[in-house]
Amino acid sequence: MTPAQKNEAIEILKEKFSQYENFYLTNTESLSVAQISDLRRNCFEKNVEMKVAKNTLIKKALEALNAEKYEGTFDSLKGVTALMFSESAKEPAVIISDFRKDNPAAEDKPVLKAAFIDGDVMVGDDKLAMLKSLKSRNELIGEIIGLLQSPAKNVISGLKSGGGKLAGILQTLSEKAE
Repeated sequence: MTPAQKNEAIEILKEKFSQYENFYLTNTESLSVAQISDLRRNCFEKNVEMKVAKNTLIKKALEALNAEKYEGTFDSLKGVTALMFSESAKEPAVIISDFRKDNPAAEDKPVLKAAFIDGDVMVGDDKLAMLKSLKSRNELIGEIIGLLQSPAKNVISGLKSGGGKLAGILQTLSEKAE
């Protein structure tokens, strides 16, 4: 790779890291070509962008953007590294987990080296289950709205079901006051 090609690759990586708040560093070593194609297809179907790059180029791109912010990922840049970029923090974890289930011959591959999620770094394959259970922003907003609506719905349904009773009580009270 010529210096110009390296610089071009670094610029492309910087663009991707700037575009996405979430990315995963995985090791796809020892996967067959067919398995990697299957993994790429799964990523494409779920709007996750997968790229393979040299560790030194990844590190240079991250350092050029903000070395302090991405420092926690640097120790994970060993061996073969495939990057998974996603708008969703949990989608790459779901893809990896589903791939492992569907391909028992792959054993525990791809291996999660690290995940950068909204400014936080999670290192190690043992974080995969936790990452898979993350809720998206929209899911959290939906839950909060549901919780806020619940008391109002209970009051409304109480008024509807006991509306006749409530009207009778109000009428009795008003007659007593007269």
